[in-house]
Amino acid sequence: MGAQATGAQGTGGPGLGELADDRALLGRTSTAERVADILRTRVAEGYFPPGTRLSEEGIGGALKVSRNTLREAFRLLTHERLLVHELNRGVFVRVLAVDDVVDIYRTRRLVECAVVHGLGEPPFALDALAAAVAEGLAAARAGNWKGVSTANIHFHRELVALAGSARTDELMRGVLAELRLAFHVVADPQRLHEPYLARNREILDTLRAGRRAEAEALLAAYLDDSRTQLVEVYAGLV
Repeated sequence: MGAQATGAQGTGGPGLGELADDRALLGRTSTAERVADILRTRVAEGYFPPGTRLSEEGIGGALKVSRNTLREAFRLLTHERLLVHELNRGVFVRVLAVDDVVDIYRTRRLVECAVVHGLGEPPFALDALAAAVAEGLAAARAGNWKGVSTANIHFHRELVALAGSARTDELMRGVLAELRLAFHVVADPQRLHEPYLARNREILDTLRAGRRAEAEALLAAYLDDSRTQLVEVYAGLV
């Protein structure tokens, strides 16, 4: 799969109506960072799929921001590896290579397992983690596998948030957003995400029981299996 897109995606068309709705989030301080936050969310949610060319005119018009502000937001997201600038062609949502997926999981394993390892003594503050598990189960019952994917990202984000570190939260926000670029090109999201609903709940239950070391081992195996599965599926797509 190349970075070039066709049709509406090639002109930056998808998501522009939703971006207009996001304009209110800019408030009175229309900064490049806030624009980047909006675009990061939209990329993560699949409104701009991998390979989509992002139109300065379309997005800038939808958000009512200057070209300079938008270009700075693009620069920030390029630094985060969500976008790529191609000379004389424009800015595109990045298409990951298989090696990118492997590296993302290497980073996840280092960070997420370290967070669980360092939790200290129970009880742990698990309400947000439990809410993410419930969110995933509800989405699965509704057959909403995109929603299951989102809930799974929420689960891992809240797991990392147990460390109480703004730096770690920011790191994982970027890593998980980048991971979504791989999820968006998978044709069968149910096959990809369904097995991990029960595993999320198992990790939650183990942490509730105060068995931190066991939860860490479950998480490590989970991430290794997820990496193997996603790489196998993804290798045939790009």
